[in-house]
Amino acid sequence: MTRSRIREQNPDPDWRAGSRLPSPVIRSLQRFQVGESGDGAALIRLAEATGDPDYAAAVRMFVAEEQNHARMLAELLRAAGAPTIAGHWSDRVFVATRRALGLRSELLVLATAELIALEYYGALAASSDPLLREVSSRILDDERHHVRFQERRLREAFAPAPRWARRPAGGAWQTFATVVIAVVALDHGPALRAIGTTRRDFYTRCRRLMTDFQVAVFDGAGPP
Repeated sequence: MTRSRIREQNPDPDWRAGSRLPSPVIRSLQRFQVGESGDGAALIRLAEATGDPDYAAAVRMFVAEEQNHARMLAELLRAAGAPTIAGHWSDRVFVATRRALGLRSELLVLATAELIALEYYGALAASSDPLLREVSSRILDDERHHVRFQERRLREAFAPAPRWARRPAGGAWQTFATVVIAVVALDHGPALRAIGTTRRDFYTRCRRLMTDFQVAVFDGAGPP
């Protein structure tokens, strides 16, 4: 049974149970909800332009899952008595960066966000609030699949390049990702403290994820 079919058969969390969330966590979730709510049209167009119908279908599923995350986060905020927000500067910068170049660059920017999401939702999944814990666990499961999906596609995309060209590209991405992690850790610091972690710990764990991803994508098999 496919993951999409399993998700369709699983009922939503019980939003009526309500949620008691600290104000910093609410503000943080509002920003992440904005980031999850894009229509993905530009990414889908790039995927369709590859001429690979299986990949295009996988990207459409990815976009649908991200939109479902946005929906669940909106419901979670509503259960906590908080609204969604129309936009945030971090999302505008993220979208502009994604669309600046071609498909590989867009996927690298997306992978950065997905890896950060692994750590973010992983921390939230340990919350004492039952509804926050359930929503975060569901999103976390999707994000794990998303990271593996992006990793496979990017490894295939960079494999034809010689190693001497791949390594500088990986270093440039790592530099970009490090800056993004630092910005997220600073911006969401109060929420991180509220859920029992620190900016430093969050930064360190995200950097570890980025390093593993860099090795998998840029240092794999390919021309010497």
